[in-house]
Amino acid sequence: MQKIRNIAIIAHVDHGKTTLVDKLLHSSNLFREGEESGDLILDNNDLERERGITIVSKNVSIQYKDVKINIIDTPGHADFGGEVERVLKMADGVILLVDAFEGPMPQTRFVTQKALGLGLKPIVVVNKVDKENCRPDEVYESVWELFFNLDANDEQLEFPVLYGSSKQGWMSTDWKKPSDSFEPLLDAILEHIPPAPTNEGTLQMQITSLDYSSFVGRIAIGRVARGVIKENQPISLVKRDGKIIKSRVKELHTFVGLGKMKVAEVKAGDICAVVGIDGFDIGDTIADFENPEQLEVIHIDEPTMNMLFTINNSPFFGKEGKFVTSRHLHERLYKEMEKNLALKVVPTDSADAFLVYGRGILHLSVLIETMRREGYELQVGQPQVILKEIDGQKCEPVEILIVDVPADVSGKVIELVTQRKGELLIMESKGTLQHLEFEIPSRGIIGLRNNILTATAGEAVMAHRFKSYEPWKGTIPGRLSGVLVSMEKGQTTAYSIDKLQDRGRFFVDPGVDVYEGQIVGEHIRENDLVVNIVKGKQLTNMRASGSDDNTRIAPAIKFSLEESMEYIQGDEYIEVTPKNIRLRKIFLKEADRKVNAKKFQ
Repeated sequence: MQKIRNIAIIAHVDHGKTTLVDKLLHSSNLFREGEESGDLILDNNDLERERGITIVSKNVSIQYKDVKINIIDTPGHADFGGEVERVLKMADGVILLVDAFEGPMPQTRFVTQKALGLGLKPIVVVNKVDKENCRPDEVYESVWELFFNLDANDEQLEFPVLYGSSKQGWMSTDWKKPSDSFEPLLDAILEHIPPAPTNEGTLQMQITSLDYSSFVGRIAIGRVARGVIKENQPISLVKRDGKIIKSRVKELHTFVGLGKMKVAEVKAGDICAVVGIDGFDIGDTIADFENPEQLEVIHIDEPTMNMLFTINNSPFFGKEGKFVTSRHLHERLYKEMEKNLALKVVPTDSADAFLVYGRGILHLSVLIETMRREGYELQVGQPQVILKEIDGQKCEPVEILIVDVPADVSGKVIELVTQRKGELLIMESKGTLQHLEFEIPSRGIIGLRNNILTATAGEAVMAHRFKSYEPWKGTIPGRLSGVLVSMEKGQTTAYSIDKLQDRGRFFVDPGVDVYEGQIVGEHIRENDLVVNIVKGKQLTNMRASGSDDNTRIAPAIKFSLEESMEYIQGDEYIEVTPKNIRLRKIFLKEADRKVNAKKFQ
C-alpha cells in the first residue's frame, strides 16, 4: 500500500505560495540535471503570469522517502475564495505560508478559518526571512493569536513552525540558522500531516475540481474518500439534489510530478482524475453502482456583486471580435459556471443581456479578460453590490479594509475612506508604515483603490475581505467629475484635442476612431460635456505669424479593465473587444440621454 500525504498550500496573495511549490518540485529531483524549468511553474496561463497571481488551483505530486505527497496550490486572493473552499476538501493538512514582515493578512484569516473548520492539521512556514525589516518572532506570535481567535482545537494550536526563504531555497526550524535545503519542511510534512485515510467499503469520491481536454471532454478530479475506483467500473453519479445517474469510468489518471499517469485502479486517500463521466458538476459524488451513498455537498459562500453582461451594439460592433452574438455570450457564460463555483448567471428580460454574480471586481474582471482573449466582444455595466432584506431591514455587504501606508499620508487615506462611509477601527505603527483597519461597505471599495494610490503616490498596500451583511449605510458620493462625450463619429485630430485641453483630460490619442456617445475624456466640472473631437483645422493658403504653433497634447490616460469597471457610472457601459476597451454612454444620442436621465438618478 502506497503511503500518501495530501497537503494544500494557503497564504495571502504575494506571500510566495507558487515559488514554494517550485522549490518543492526542484528538491524532489523532478527535473533532469540542467533542464530549464523556469520559475512559477504552476502559474501557466498568461493572465496568471502577467498579474503575478494564482487564479485556478493546481495539483502536482512529489516522491520523498517512499511517500507520495500530493500538493494543491491555491489562489491567495479573496475573490477566488470559492476555488480555495472546495479544494481544501482534498487535503488532510495545510501549509500556511506567512510573510516574515507583513504577518497574517485578511486573506490569510479567510482561508485559515476554512482549513481549521475542516479539521485540517496546519504547518506554519514563516517565509521571506531574508528580507530587511523582517520580524519572524513577532509574526509567529500573531499567527498563534490568529489560530486562537479562530477557535482552533488544542492539536491545531500546537502547530510546528519553520522559517526560511522560498526564493533562496532553504527551510529551517530556527531562522537564525539557515539550512541548505527544503528537507526540514518535507520531514515536517511526513511527521505532522496525517496519512491519507484508507477507508474500506463501497466507493465514494467527491468531485472537487474539473479539467478539460479537447480529446476526451470534461475530466472529474477529486479524492477517493472510501473504497477503490477501477477502470471500466460501472458507477452511480449522485447529483447535488440527490438525483442518480448511472455511468461508467473509461480511464483513470493519478497525478505524478507535473503531469498525470494512467492507472488501472485508485485506492482511498489518493487524488485522481476520472475520464468518461458525463453530466457531472463540482460537488457531485461518484458512488457505488448498486448502493450509492452521497457525500456532504460543498457549500460555497454567496457572491456579493453583480454586473450586466450584454452583446456589443456599438457602431464598431463585430469589427474586432470572432464571437459577437447573444448565443455565443450565453454559451460561454454557462460553460464558465460549470467550473467557477462562486459565479452565478441569471437571464434578464432582454435575450441579449445577462446578470452575472461574482465575488468581487477582480473575480469578474478575470472572466471578462479571459473572454476578450478568446475573441469575444461584449459590453458590461457598472458593478452593483447585492442587497438583502434581513428582518425587514435593507442590508448590504460590509468588508474589513486594511491599508498599510507611510505615516505622513495616512491622514489622506483616512479622509478618503471615511467619505465612503468607512469607520476606522485600528491605527497602529508597523515598522515605518502606519497600519489602518476600517469597516467599509463593499460599495465604498469600488473606485477607492485608484484614489488612494493617487493620494499616496502609489505607496499604499490595500487588502480587503468580506465580513457580513449589515444595515444600509446611506448614499456614497460617486464620481466627482463628469465626462467628455464625443459628438460625432470619425477620427480624432490633434487640433481639436489641443483646443479642448482646458476642458479636461483625454482618454484617447489623436488618430483614433471614435463614435457618437463614446466617452473620450474626463470633464473638469461635475456635468457631462459633449465635444467635437474629430474637427480638423481649416487649411487655407493664407498664413499668419504665430497661428501655426505646434500642438502640445498631454498624454492620454489609459485605463486597465478593473480601473474602467471602477470608473463608470450607472448610465455607462464598457465596450470590451479583443483589441480595445472603450467607455461609452448607454444611450449614444444626446437627445436620448436627456429623455432617459431620470432612470439613472
